[in-house]
Amino acid sequence: MSANDMVDALGVGDTDEPDARGQPRNSLPRMSESAFSSLLYKMDHPNKGVALIINNTTFHPRLFIRGHIGDSKRSLQEPSADAELMVDLLKTLGFKDVMFYKDQTAADMKSILQKVASMDHTDSDCFVCVILTHGDDGYVCATDDKIPVDELLQPFKGHLCKSLAAKPKLFLIQSSKGFMPEKGERSFESAGEESNEEETVRRIPTEADFLMAYSMIPAWKNISKPSWFIQSIHDVFEQNWQTMDLLTMITRVNKKVAQAFELNANNVYENQNRQIPYITSMLTKDLFFTTK
Repeated sequence: MSANDMVDALGVGDTDEPDARGQPRNSLPRMSESAFSSLLYKMDHPNKGVALIINNTTFHPRLFIRGHIGDSKRSLQEPSADAELMVDLLKTLGFKDVMFYKDQTAADMKSILQKVASMDHTDSDCFVCVILTHGDDGYVCATDDKIPVDELLQPFKGHLCKSLAAKPKLFLIQSSKGFMPEKGERSFESAGEESNEEETVRRIPTEADFLMAYSMIPAWKNISKPSWFIQSIHDVFEQNWQTMDLLTMITRVNKKVAQAFELNANNVYENQNRQIPYITSMLTKDLFFTTK
């Protein structure tokens, strides 16, 4: 097969509606064999891409049920400081199109994501979505309801958003989950270790080129401002983005959050508990944020 031969990038979709470029959505995205075989994502398009931030800080009282997402008697951390850090970082990385929305309903969030997915991303390197909110197992909170994580990603699957097919689609989710701490000494990587807990990150799209980084805080509240997860992403990326690939930086974020930061130095019990980020990568190549 020559370098000019074309290969199908992803599977057939389930709708004939046209995409942003007027092409049927169920037509197969195609790319050159040389691009398909490359070990590096192509990051020399005219634009870095669209970056979307959804920052939910106020919630309907019915969402906060004891034993589920939270306790209505507790005050909730407002992640506005996280949003400011992420806007700063995204601009540093070269994202000129940073879309910011605050306190969105479930319908609004789905509509925003669908609108962004319907854009023409042909001239973009990648797409970044940052969700700052509270959540539950497999869900994130809009202001009025919970949304399954897979519904957030669905519009960006390759057969529905072909202009992002074979391009990195990054989802960074800071989602506080209730208030029962997990012990810091517990290892999530020990071979053969069994757990009675369900896997938190489980609803994952089958297509490639997605990366999801979660700040998972099972049943306890992070009282820090900003969150250690977002602060670590900001610091690690800002220091290393010009020389280090994405997964290496994410790994350093994991280590920094898990080992270096503690929730409350004044509380001996909470001092043992650490926030463990969960990283699910379906990237197929190395990703470097190149300078435009």
